[in-house]
Amino acid sequence: MSGSHPSSLVVSLPSSKVATTTVEVYVSQQPGNYPTKEFFLPIPKHLRYHPDRPFTFSYAITVLYSLSAMVVVMNVYYCQPLLIQMAESFHVSYGNISRVPTFTQAGYACGLFVLLPFADIIRRRQFTLVLVLITILITIGQAFTKDIRIFEVLSCIGGFTNITAQIIIPMVAESAPAKQRAFAFSIVLTGIMFGILAARVVAGVIAEYVDWRVVYYASFTLQSLAFICLYFIIPDYPAKNLNVPPWYIHWSTAKLAVTEPLALQVILINLGASSCFAYFWVTMTFLLGGPPYQYSTLDIGLFGLIGLAGVAASPICGRICDRLHPWHGLLIACFILLLFQAIQTAAGGTHLAALIVAAIGLDIFQQVQNVGLVVLILSVSPLAMARLNALYIISYYSGMMIGTAAGTEIFVRYGWRAAGGFGMGFYVFQICVLLVRGPHCSQGTWFGYEGGLSYRTTAVDVSVSSDQSVNEEKVESVN
Repeated sequence: MSGSHPSSLVVSLPSSKVATTTVEVYVSQQPGNYPTKEFFLPIPKHLRYHPDRPFTFSYAITVLYSLSAMVVVMNVYYCQPLLIQMAESFHVSYGNISRVPTFTQAGYACGLFVLLPFADIIRRRQFTLVLVLITILITIGQAFTKDIRIFEVLSCIGGFTNITAQIIIPMVAESAPAKQRAFAFSIVLTGIMFGILAARVVAGVIAEYVDWRVVYYASFTLQSLAFICLYFIIPDYPAKNLNVPPWYIHWSTAKLAVTEPLALQVILINLGASSCFAYFWVTMTFLLGGPPYQYSTLDIGLFGLIGLAGVAASPICGRICDRLHPWHGLLIACFILLLFQAIQTAAGGTHLAALIVAAIGLDIFQQVQNVGLVVLILSVSPLAMARLNALYIISYYSGMMIGTAAGTEIFVRYGWRAAGGFGMGFYVFQICVLLVRGPHCSQGTWFGYEGGLSYRTTAVDVSVSSDQSVNEEKVESVN
């Protein structure tokens, strides 16, 4: 890049005909004009961006990303097993204290839509570190406040800013080689899923022996360690999509959901998949607590540890998705999930063995779905990964709400077998949506099997010829 002429950035969108076009964009940042400090802290030299020294992918760094994501995502779920102790501490009713997890989840959902898309237009390193620092400060406030209203407000703000784990996913997508990308995703997803499970267990155990506020003291310590870790491992990539105004970023997010066939296909499948996941585990509580099992709350909670099977299997699922085209991995997973759901529908309410087999099988192959869906939706555009991930997560939580509400209503009204039929119906829905569009269709194809049904996939590649800071895009469909 010489003089004032912009140099060319060539980004190859995912092949295997998920998107076969080459997007050429222009940059304007001059050589050597790269930041060396952020706020009052220097950027470590090995993390400073320079086009002649590209950052390298490392599994060790990916594991650290995973651990950091685990620590951060735990903040959303700490409060759930602490509600009784919190109600006594704040001198409020159970109904009033139940607003805490509601506000936390509502804040988190808003953060996914409002904040996460900005990761496509600002520097992700600074964005991530600022968000983690804010959640650390909020945790301090939660630990010390004596006012339930202040605690509720802090919980909502904490949920709103607690999206770091979802920023890490597109960062891993950009850094991981194409043939290892699904496995890298699975490592991060393992951390996130383990954090969701571990938060409830850790908080419950701590609160059993000491005051519930100790959970938030421990959270402050863990988040501080995560902040230090991320400070020393996040590369300082330049901002992308500099031509996209902030007010337009959310419109472009919604536009991707309705104008990109692959994105819409993934969103619909994800709605069904997360509905099935939520329905199964929510109604599991009612099933085990009633006849013929009559299990105690503790026994039901321990039964939930079966979910660790799926978490442990996540890296293996990532390897599968690296070797198969994600479309084929999803198709196989959906049929196997339908089989395990049929086992639960036929005998889950009468035979414990059938319920255990179904729970393990469903949990493992749902991880294949999770990894495959993330790989597919992020392949739509390398310039919109944060927005695409926002669509994935929003559809995931929307499906969870659908599965929880509808599954519970059907279980209460018609019993466990009818609820099992509800789950089977959603798996059939996922298969139908997947079969509408084949694995090798070009980016603008809505229906059909253009390119055939080969299970082989060409590596997804994002190649940069110079600076990654984007000033003008030639393809409007990305934004």
